[in-house]
Order: sequence, then structure tokens, then C-alpha cells
Amino acid sequence: MDERRAFAVVTPNLNMGQYLGKTIESVLRNLRPGDQYFVVDGGSIDNSTEIIQSYSKYLTGWISEPDHGYADAIAKGFEGTQSHYLCWINSGDLLLDGALDMARKHLEDTEVDFIFGDDVYIDKAGQIIHFSNGSIRSLRNAMLYGGWTPLQDACFWRRDLYERVGGISRELKYAADFDLFLRFAIEGRYKYVNATFSAFRQHESQKSIAGNHNYALERAHCRRRELQKFGGFGFQSLLMEAWYWFSVRCKAHFQTRVPPGQRYRGSPVELLRSEPYER
Repeated sequence: MDERRAFAVVTPNLNMGQYLGKTIESVLRNLRPGDQYFVVDGGSIDNSTEIIQSYSKYLTGWISEPDHGYADAIAKGFEGTQSHYLCWINSGDLLLDGALDMARKHLEDTEVDFIFGDDVYIDKAGQIIHFSNGSIRSLRNAMLYGGWTPLQDACFWRRDLYERVGGISRELKYAADFDLFLRFAIEGRYKYVNATFSAFRQHESQKSIAGNHNYALERAHCRRRELQKFGGFGFQSLLMEAWYWFSVRCKAHFQTRVPPGQRYRGSPVELLRSEPYER
């Protein structure tokens, strides 16, 4: 494959051995010749390294060493690859079959730098809880004023955008994904893709759950930093914040449900593996 069409996928992991094998397998099923896959373990004390070693011949590379958080792990992974397109999938989450092919097609067929789509939420047993719609009219405004974020496991982008914004911030411990995508939305060209790319697993070890308060604090800091570049917190900014605060919460309430006629809820995620569901 032409390296300009190749993906680099990174999986950060720390003591998630119970889910890690499923995540790795979901990525390997998506890879095409020329794609790269790097697993970065933060020095796990469970069976994670044994699981990674069992797949090592299929990986571009892997390391297991202490790091400074998941953002540091992701940065290390991208530094160990050269592919033109990038994404990461956290240990526990799953790429649906065909996800990278679909993302590749949309990035190739358009001039956008960054695409984002839909996913399904699954529980610890892999049962689907609900569908999550990633569509938004203005990603920049929804993030900047409403604190909304696209679904991380359904996001794909060009390396040159990643490098242009300075990459993922290793200093952030909880909201590094929000910060990166906010900078993408401000600096790059983006597009929502009406397709289900991935499965997001809910469990108690997630940063957004275990550190919900700290995530909110870091997210607010990132928003304030960027808002100051656009004139600070005047009356118009306050109106925008009020509007987007209301709209993104309405979206969260009404658009995280299984679309009519689809048998997602309560089904095992394997039902979706044939290809990403494109509506």
C-alpha cells in the first residue's frame, strides 16, 4: 500500500489485560498491508505484557515501561510510526470490522484533515448498552463553548494536522483527548461521517469515570485557554456558552439511543463486526 494511504494505530494500556486481547484483535482485523500498529504498555503488573507478547509478531512494535499517563503513552506510540493517517483505540474499546477502510476512504476522497463518526457503548461483558451519535453542526463551537467532544474511538486524522497543532499534550492526565480534538477543530478542516466505527466499553477504570472531576477541570482549562485567543469572555461569548451548553446536553439526552429498527440494545457487539454500519 502507498504509505500516503496507510494508518498508524496506537493502543495505550495499563493493567487492562482482561480486555486487551479483544482490542488488539479488533485492530488486527482492520489492518491492511502497510498499516502500522503500536501497543504502549505503562508497566502493567497484570497479564498485559504476556498478552501483548502473544500478538507481537503481528505488531509494528510494542513497549512496556512506566510513563507519565495515557497521553504520554499515545505520544510514544505515534513517534514509533510513520503512517500518514492516525488514530488510537484504548484498551477495552473495539474497532468494528472495516472501520479503517471507511475512514481511509473518507480522508482520501475529501480535503478534510479530521473525521469523526458514531459508536456504540458496550458494558464489561460486551453487551451493547446504547448507540451514540457523533454528529454536530459546528465542532469548533460545540467544543469551544459547550465543552462537547467527538467520540474518541471514532476519530481519525492526518499526521500533518497532528504535527501542526503540536501533538497530544503529555502534561494533561485526564482530558488530553478533548484538548487535542479542540485544537484540531480550531486549526484543521473537519467532517462528521454518518457511520458507526467503534465500540466504547464502559468500566470503572476509565479516566472519564474514575477522574470525572479532574477531567472537567482540565477540559475547562483548555476551553479558557482557547477562548482567550478569540476575545475572552464578553457578552457574546457568554450567550454562545449558554446556547451550546443547552444544545449539547439536549443532544446527549436524545441522540444516545438506538436508532429505530436497529437491534443494537442488549445485543453482543459481534453482531456489528461485518462492517461499520453506514446509515
